[in-house]
Order: sequence, then C-alpha cells, then structure tokens
Amino acid sequence: MSHTRLIYHIVFRTKGGLPFINETWEAELYKYLAGIIKRLNGFVIAINGMPDHVHVLISLAPCDLPSFMRDLKASSSKWAKKYSPKFSWQRRYAAFTVSESVVPAVKKYIQDQKEHHKRSTFESEYIAMLKKHNIDFEEKYLWE
Repeated sequence: MSHTRLIYHIVFRTKGGLPFINETWEAELYKYLAGIIKRLNGFVIAINGMPDHVHVLISLAPCDLPSFMRDLKASSSKWAKKYSPKFSWQRRYAAFTVSESVVPAVKKYIQDQKEHHKRSTFESEYIAMLKKHNIDFEEKYLWE
C-alpha cells in the first residue's frame, strides 16, 4: 500500500476578472465547491475568495490535476449560472504544492482574503505567488 498526502493551494479567477461572485451566495458556492472536491476524492482544508477569484487549500489523492480542475470549474460554473447567468471561470489557474508544515499559514492566508485584498489587487497577489514558486510566465497570457 502506498501512502500519500498531496496538499495543493489552488487559485482560479472568474472570466475577465469580473466580480461575478456575490456575497449573497458566496458561502453556497464554497459549499458546492467542497462537495465537488469531496466527490473527486479530495479533502477541503480551506476555501475563500473575493468576487473575482477563489482560493482552495485541499488534500488530493494522486490524480490528473488538469482533469480535476476541469471538472471542478465546469461543475461549479454550471451551478453558479443560476445566480449569475454570465458566470464562467477563466481558463487558467495556479496550483502550488504545500508542505504540511505551512498548512496553518496558508489556511490563515486564505481565510483572511477579504482583509488581504484591502491592500493588494488580485493581479499583484497572483504574480507574487507565481514568482514565489519560481513559475515562469508571460504576463500577457495570465488573464485569459
């Protein structure tokens, strides 16, 4: 038997960075995302975000991450359209592996999103995360 605990911090944005996620149904969206993650053999540690993006901290069984994300975004986008008919997610996302030792700090960072974004834009946050994790990128393609 193999033993794994793969922890990911995943960030994804609404299409065009539009503020589709309204506070009146935001909590329901997070519950729905949690249900999808559980169905896909994941365990939610934290979910939070802003009107234009979401952060999830999850533990996943070994899987094909692009397929996981496709299913998560497609299912949640279909669900969210009942609240916001033009809702969709941006095609791209960022996913970072997280060491068990930093889970509490990442969880707090996600829980404090509303406070964090009083001082920082999504764009600056996203670029900083990519740089921190040594991910090469071309900025002109980040917002597709």
